[in-house]
Amino acid sequence: MPIGPGEQDVRRLQLTGGATYTLSLPKPWVSANNLGSSDGIRIDWRSSGELMLSPLEDSEEQRTEITIDLDGLPATALYDHLMGAYISGVQEIVIKSKDVLKRKTRNEIRRFLRSTRGFEIGEEGDFHSRLINLLNTGELPLSASLNRMYLLLSSLVRDIIEALQGADAYLISDHDEREREVDGLQYLIERQVGSMLSSSQIVKSLGISRKQGVEYANLARSLERMMDHADQIARLTLDSESIPKLSIRKMPLSALPIWLDSIKTLMINLRERDAHQIEEARNSLKSAQLKLEEHEESLWSGRRKAAPLLFEDRLSESIRRLCAYARDFGEILLNMLAYDSIKRNR
Repeated sequence: MPIGPGEQDVRRLQLTGGATYTLSLPKPWVSANNLGSSDGIRIDWRSSGELMLSPLEDSEEQRTEITIDLDGLPATALYDHLMGAYISGVQEIVIKSKDVLKRKTRNEIRRFLRSTRGFEIGEEGDFHSRLINLLNTGELPLSASLNRMYLLLSSLVRDIIEALQGADAYLISDHDEREREVDGLQYLIERQVGSMLSSSQIVKSLGISRKQGVEYANLARSLERMMDHADQIARLTLDSESIPKLSIRKMPLSALPIWLDSIKTLMINLRERDAHQIEEARNSLKSAQLKLEEHEESLWSGRRKAAPLLFEDRLSESIRRLCAYARDFGEILLNMLAYDSIKRNR
């Protein structure tokens, strides 16, 4: 029976020549992929036991396009729709309108280009703009993006420690740029993982399974949330007229070196997968969280001035959330370790 996309069929194996098993392919699938006699078919044997078939010559990433009609969108929704299209894995985005594109619209397009990786303006007119992706989705390993996110995050936290101890606040003046870069890398990972779900070629290029890809996206989300709180601490430090004297040996500041050591250990175990090291790091973070909670409760028991108390309370809360998201990061690593340990009996 002829079948199309999304449909299923059952085909029986045939034994030919006493040693070779053959299976017929649906004619609509053969025609849709422009295949003929003697053309090659790639067979991928997946860890689940399934076989995936794809044309041997189909190595190029499929060009896809989406059109965003501004006349049918709410006034402030363009950026969100652009980001949704980006994460979906589309290759070209066309923005069009019956009226001349406004300056605000073009600013939103430029904002989108700054927030993402690989897209550029390929064509621009009075009534439309075409954005084209120049980055091959399978080129940049997910681990490289995660490592870059970690480096941006940890360097900002180290600079924050120095600024809170009296160093020039200029050290953290670029916190918003670092935060935007982390956001962009997280969006890129979301885009790559989304593309993996529909393309076996991208799965092969990235060298990881779809399950691993989903967990990498979860790790990236944890790093992005940690960066949000590091950014909040940087803003708090820059915006405060007077910063109370804080010791690196006392809470809440003493929790930051614990966080730095723990997140470094967890990043190493993205590769090593040592359950003991992961659990030890998570326990250190949990202990720091509890001490920060106790510190926050003790702040309001004395008679200190309100401004320094508010600063220290907000600082402690953000550091505590840094520890919480780092523990989530470790939990995801344990999930990946457990999945890799599964024995699949046939």
